[in-house]
Amino acid sequence: MKKIFIVLIIFNLLIPTKVLGFSYVIMEEKSGRILESSDINNKKLIASITKIMTCIIALENNNNLEKVIKVPNEVLKMYGTNIYIEVGEEIKIIDLLYGLMLRSGNDAALTLAIATAGSEENFVKLMNKKAQELGMNNTIFNNPHGLDEDTKNYSTAYDMSLLARYAYKNKIYRKIIKTKKYTCKSSIKSYLWYNRVSILNNYKYSLGGKNGYTPKAGKTLVSYAKKDNMTLIGVSLHDSNIYDTHEDLFEKNFKKYKLYKIVDKDNFSYNKKLFSEDIYLKESFYYPLKENELTNISTIINITNSNNTIPGKIIIKLNNKEIGSINIYRKKQNKRRKESFFKKIINKFKN
Repeated sequence: MKKIFIVLIIFNLLIPTKVLGFSYVIMEEKSGRILESSDINNKKLIASITKIMTCIIALENNNNLEKVIKVPNEVLKMYGTNIYIEVGEEIKIIDLLYGLMLRSGNDAALTLAIATAGSEENFVKLMNKKAQELGMNNTIFNNPHGLDEDTKNYSTAYDMSLLARYAYKNKIYRKIIKTKKYTCKSSIKSYLWYNRVSILNNYKYSLGGKNGYTPKAGKTLVSYAKKDNMTLIGVSLHDSNIYDTHEDLFEKNFKKYKLYKIVDKDNFSYNKKLFSEDIYLKESFYYPLKENELTNISTIINITNSNNTIPGKIIIKLNNKEIGSINIYRKKQNKRRKESFFKKIINKFKN
């Protein structure tokens, strides 16, 4: 009986443990299709992945990213991860954005908030307004940095995937998060920052992202990866092994899915007997599919004979369920050409 008891203890020690309450999402970036997920709508503390929202709000509300600003007195209350800027120091907004995302500077977050909106409170209002615009219905921001001792930021894996997808459309954001090393100078000193999101160096398909940690939130991560023509977004909350989790999930879904061009705007054809006017598409439609889903895709061209600029749309379905649509546009007729044509006819009869 004693030997059996010892064996059971050793066996238990060898079993890898997972943090309770682990939530994750893998989303394809172009379509927004969720490829894999677990516990996606459970509200959790999100720690420093908060700074994705801080970054995008700062990017969208500062016309001149080269503008030099002064570090406010409020940074003295910041603790945890900082870039150690000093009160009265003068530094560019763009440099603070790199310090925010590469080094997770809480002092950079607060400085950007005050410079952008006049106060931390006003900036938080902008954060929550953007969250509502994006459909982040289970999210509440109370600060721009993610510290949760005094004020707390709550979100879900699904909501953060919506934010991650939106932010990725911004080319400056994309450039910042995949930067491995950044140097800059302020009015009083020089900085050298290396990206703390280690998956960027350790996973060949990684495009960077943003990590976070507090004792209450646990480890959090938003990251991006691209293979062939498909970009995936990964979000995990309260995960004890964030980087391995993301790499494993990316690899799994890169094997399972391929990104297909379902509708090609450059090769759009239709029956001109049904609709004689010239029409065209402004965009193509892409969607990630498993190999066995290819035969279950269908498209419906829905055109009306109205005089609208948009006379119809193409509806795309998977297994008879709508997965998206794209507008059809009517080509504008050249009025000058029409007028000159009629003038020629009139002049011909006059002569």
